[in-house]
Amino acid sequence: MSASRNEPVVTVGLMGSADAARWDRFVLACPQATFFHRAGWQRVIEQAFGHPTWFFYAEIDGEIAAVLPLAQIRSRLFGNTLCSLPFCVYGGIAAHAADGAAAAALDRAAQTLAVRLRVDHLEYRHRQRRHPDWSGQQRYVTFRKALLAEPDANLAAIPRKQRAMVRKGIAFGLRSAIDTDIAPFHAAYADSVHRLGTPVFAPAYFRLLREEFGADCDVLTVRHGAGVVCGVLSFYFRDQVLPYYGGGGDAARALAGNDFMYWELMRRACERGCRLFDFGRSKLGTGAYDFKKNWGFAAEPLHYEYQLHRAKALADHTPFNPRFQPLIAAWRRLPLSLANRIGPHLVRQLG
Repeated sequence: MSASRNEPVVTVGLMGSADAARWDRFVLACPQATFFHRAGWQRVIEQAFGHPTWFFYAEIDGEIAAVLPLAQIRSRLFGNTLCSLPFCVYGGIAAHAADGAAAAALDRAAQTLAVRLRVDHLEYRHRQRRHPDWSGQQRYVTFRKALLAEPDANLAAIPRKQRAMVRKGIAFGLRSAIDTDIAPFHAAYADSVHRLGTPVFAPAYFRLLREEFGADCDVLTVRHGAGVVCGVLSFYFRDQVLPYYGGGGDAARALAGNDFMYWELMRRACERGCRLFDFGRSKLGTGAYDFKKNWGFAAEPLHYEYQLHRAKALADHTPFNPRFQPLIAAWRRLPLSLANRIGPHLVRQLG
């Protein structure tokens, strides 16, 4: 790439195994980067789901100045998309504010790849708007809140009614533990998503996450007596904790298990030195949205942007689409054991 005297020379490359360590050093230092920009997602997406990936980086003077992880999903149900990054709430281009030329070079590389792959659309999952001229969806928000230094101060900061639910779980004698076995968590999670009419991820996916991200990924389970009430798999990035996959069955509702679980995660994260609790994305108008607001978190719009290629308009692939309602209702009626066998083959197409 040519450059004038005052413009930096930017080169674009694809991350290989030898680049992973320096890629992650950049991600850790870049304010725009998130846990979902980490190099390990390439292995996770390729091995767990079989999707091809392109992890682009831009260099200036031999140093990484911007990154853009991409993966392609080709689905008979949902079309052909190129996304940064499927199965992740955040993504898109991460660059330092001063490195606009590096960010622009990755943007061009992604758009060129989208044309070559003949995708329906290219999707970025930014927290900040980058392309006002692209199609967008304002269906998702995220919930993030600073943690105070002392666990008791965080408990006092929870709104009164929600704090009463946490204390209810404590009064029932619930207890939490960091679990090395995926199976108890997966059983609680699978029960939860089945009731929502959503296909489940396979246990192997969660084991792969634990293996790839090590101490930055753990599973917290909540027990009452000898039984598991609910569980949550969380990620850790810088000084942040991100509860990402969680759920429980009937006992969780009866015993205020989910309320107790997220408080225990907050308490443990505070003791670990985390200073930001990222409750993750929710769709507007859902129970999950209301639950997070009840904790005193303010909703922050997510800017998911779509550059249309072969598609003429942006399709609605959300559960709110009326044509999916019969499928969701039928899925809920499936025996849980059957849904757990079929689900992993379907969920890979969702992203």
